[in-house]
Amino acid sequence: MTGPRQAGKEHPIEKVHGQLAGLKPAQVKRLSNLYRRRVAPHQAVSRELARSMAELALELGRPVTVLLDRRGRVVTVAAGDAEHCPLPPSSGEAEARLAGVRLVHVHVKPGGLSRADLTSLFLNRLDVMLAIDARPGGNGPPELGAVHLATVAPPTADEEDWLIDAPTDLATVEGADVLERVRALEEELARAYRARDVRRGSEERAVLVGIDTGEGTLEAQARLEELAELLRSAGGVVAFQTLQARDAPDARTLVGRGKLREVVSVAYHENADLLVFDRELSPAQAREIEKATKLKVLDRTQAILDIFAQNARGREAKVQVELAQLQYQLPRLTGRGTAMSRLGGGIGTRGPGETKLEVDRRRIRERLLALERDVDAISRRRSEGRKGRTQGPTPVIALVGYTNAGKSTLFNALAKSSVLSKDALFATLRPTTREGWLPERGEWGAPALFTDTVGFIRDLPSELVNAFRATLEELHDADLLLHVVDAAAPGAPDRVEAVDRILDELELRVPRLVVLNKADVADDVVTRDLSTRYGAAVAVSARTGSGLAELRAQLAQVLAAVPTPVREEGMGVHARA
Repeated sequence: MTGPRQAGKEHPIEKVHGQLAGLKPAQVKRLSNLYRRRVAPHQAVSRELARSMAELALELGRPVTVLLDRRGRVVTVAAGDAEHCPLPPSSGEAEARLAGVRLVHVHVKPGGLSRADLTSLFLNRLDVMLAIDARPGGNGPPELGAVHLATVAPPTADEEDWLIDAPTDLATVEGADVLERVRALEEELARAYRARDVRRGSEERAVLVGIDTGEGTLEAQARLEELAELLRSAGGVVAFQTLQARDAPDARTLVGRGKLREVVSVAYHENADLLVFDRELSPAQAREIEKATKLKVLDRTQAILDIFAQNARGREAKVQVELAQLQYQLPRLTGRGTAMSRLGGGIGTRGPGETKLEVDRRRIRERLLALERDVDAISRRRSEGRKGRTQGPTPVIALVGYTNAGKSTLFNALAKSSVLSKDALFATLRPTTREGWLPERGEWGAPALFTDTVGFIRDLPSELVNAFRATLEELHDADLLLHVVDAAAPGAPDRVEAVDRILDELELRVPRLVVLNKADVADDVVTRDLSTRYGAAVAVSARTGSGLAELRAQLAQVLAAVPTPVREEGMGVHARA
């Protein structure tokens, strides 16, 4: 839209959108003249506006579309159907209110409202969607045929996304009070919105979206179930989860447009306002999905970072989590809505939006440098603290494994400790070392140092690996890695493989021993198969104490066979004979 019109001057051509290819300047100007039309606020459309649109649609051989606000003013004109008409930005109150505009378009071919029309109505929460059939009137004006009208359905409408009226004529539509209908619908939406908030409390409800690109349905389903665990650990509620099979991820939206329309509909009826994807989204994909769905969008990495932020205790963990968050956010600053980029680039167009963006980037980079220095200092302090342990005769056993495998519970049982242990992902972020006793070690028994570490997960975000490098250095100085496996978890071998892959990427040359935890709730046949698969791995229950004596004996036996480490000067890794 242009600025205020000046008296005594010709009205300038206002912006016309849509399919303009092949149109003459005079035709574009006539389309622009539709901005001068006015409709009574209570009317969905007037006969005069409908006839002018029909004349143009028949002449151009394509639909003509306008957006009207609640004062009856034309705010957008487009050559083409509803999908070619740009819509105003969302007010941020999409669930409780409608968009405040109604879309009217004239069809040159009969057929009523298309699926694309109805999807646009629902996704953009328009006040009304109106389609008018038009056909040539011989030597006279065009004939206006059936009028098709639809509105968004309230959440109580038996899973319907829209309500479609029976086809009628223009006179009936002109005589109806559309504003009264819109007000009544908004009141119903507001009641449903308030009731939803009362029902769900402070918890966020989410729709989870997974994608299978050929790795197999079982693997894709396992990833989706793991995403559900992540969301629950972050304090959210899984309202619905869905899996789409595709040859390759969609470059723009990861999943197809049809799937996006489906999940928005589900979110609407399940009172969810969050979409969570099982893959990491590029900044462009996240923006495109948010634009298409009008919902808050997260990916798997963001869910993991949120859990880390909630579980961070103490200065060290908080520094490392903040570093990971900023490393993730920095490349995603560009184009974060109109608040971040109000003006375009180029001479004469630089403005406060770009300035704010650059200031934010600079501040994040400065903060990243400060955090990197803090992590280096943490690494040095940990290295000094490890010297006393690693240079002494007491062996160090580090517990590693998939997140929520029961490492902290087993650590407490072996070291008679009381660190935080709960059924949630990434409950442990800060490594803890305590002394335990191995009765079978030596003639009279001997102590060993046990270290509880952060859990791993498949496709661990690189930001977390980088940020927690000071923590992961503890593993290099261990004499033995005790790989704790949740024997009761479906797909345990896949989780073992994921942990081994991360340990290999860290270039750890430390002996590893597998122990099968949660034997009290695992299937006996599965436990025996896993034990055979991983070299007669001991099955234990850290919760009940079953199998711990056998595990201690095996640890003593393995440590007796491990060569004494020789640490090279200036290095924090083992050089083994």
